[in-house]
Amino acid sequence: MSVYKVIELVGTSPESWEKAAEAAVEAASRSLKDIRIVEVVKLDMQVENGKVKTYRARVNVSFKYHTKD
Repeated sequence: MSVYKVIELVGTSPESWEKAAEAAVEAASRSLKDIRIVEVVKLDMQVENGKVKTYRARVNVSFKYHTKD
């Protein structure tokens, strides 16, 4: 049997939503082990003076939860 934990992260990029989601996954992978699934749950943009400044991707990151036995 396995147990998984899900956390929500927001990645950002000045280029695209894809790059924003990728940034969130890369940051998570530096400290989490056994990332299994990443679900994009919301996309939005930060706008400044009528122009897109930042793309943002909110993601749910699922990773294996290791218990201490």
